[in-house]
Amino acid sequence: MNILGIETSCDETSASIISDGNLIVNTVYSQKIHKQYGGVVPELASQEHLNEIIDVIETTLEKSNLSIVDIDALAVTYGPGLMGSLLIGLNFAKGMALSLKIPFLGINHLEGHLFSNYIDNKKIHFPHLSCLVSGGHTQLWLIKDYNDYKLLGQSIDDAAGEAFDKGARILGLNYPGGPEIDKISKNGNPNFVKFTRPKVKDSIYNFSFSGLKTALLYYCNDLSKEDLKLNIKDIAASYQEAIIDCLNQGIMNVVNNYDIKQIYISGGVASNSRFRQKSKVLQAETNISIIFPKLEYCTDNAAMITMAAYHKIIKGEKSSFDLSPIPNLKL
Repeated sequence: MNILGIETSCDETSASIISDGNLIVNTVYSQKIHKQYGGVVPELASQEHLNEIIDVIETTLEKSNLSIVDIDALAVTYGPGLMGSLLIGLNFAKGMALSLKIPFLGINHLEGHLFSNYIDNKKIHFPHLSCLVSGGHTQLWLIKDYNDYKLLGQSIDDAAGEAFDKGARILGLNYPGGPEIDKISKNGNPNFVKFTRPKVKDSIYNFSFSGLKTALLYYCNDLSKEDLKLNIKDIAASYQEAIIDCLNQGIMNVVNNYDIKQIYISGGVASNSRFRQKSKVLQAETNISIIFPKLEYCTDNAAMITMAAYHKIIKGEKSSFDLSPIPNLKL
């Protein structure tokens, strides 16, 4: 079975083909226009998707050596995300499915992130823990089997990725903030500032990053411009360390209370080099494999959407053509 997947939830236009559970090709067009605005502009994002989606799909088919008539089913993100961006991908998928007389399936973007770790991975063991860490979500999921999972905890305010982006703005760094903090922190001292690691009362599996962001703001406000410039690498490294320590503590809390076979990290923050480095220490302490997806599958991509769809479509699942985009879709 050949499944073509489409992802347009934010500012990446992506298409992918999975054949009998194996990834054949994944194409991603990353929009550059938003950098000058310091964040994604929804109207510009949807127009860019409209401009690029045909080229992205044609490129994907060309690289796969498949024809459009070889596609057996379509998968597409229908939420969460930006309404205009979701509409472009969803309507395109519906149109293709109608013209080809094949089924299509709407996929939750968050569910796609959970499945990103299964791409090119034949050694999956259940139950496992999935830590989903992105710009909009920070969640801990107990994965009992494909399509059988339970939410254990999540951020009660800012997501970890959001904390990185807001912290970068406080430090005067460029957008996107997460990669900028990661880059500048490589030569910094993570113990320069002793930021408090916030905990959520009465919930060892939940996170809170809003207070940490505020602590960074207050700290920087007390510095002169010269001192901030002189110590920015150390401050950024310390802030990053606090975020990662909170994530790892949440993971440890689950490991201490559940029989976990593996630990998976997914989402945009999974590309953070310090997070990956410190996870090696955590892996040694727990004797449980900690698995990150390849860097190209951390940020938004169609491969993860198509992989999630594969495990549903082979069981006969499909969507009706009245499916609408849901910007605030939950999982």
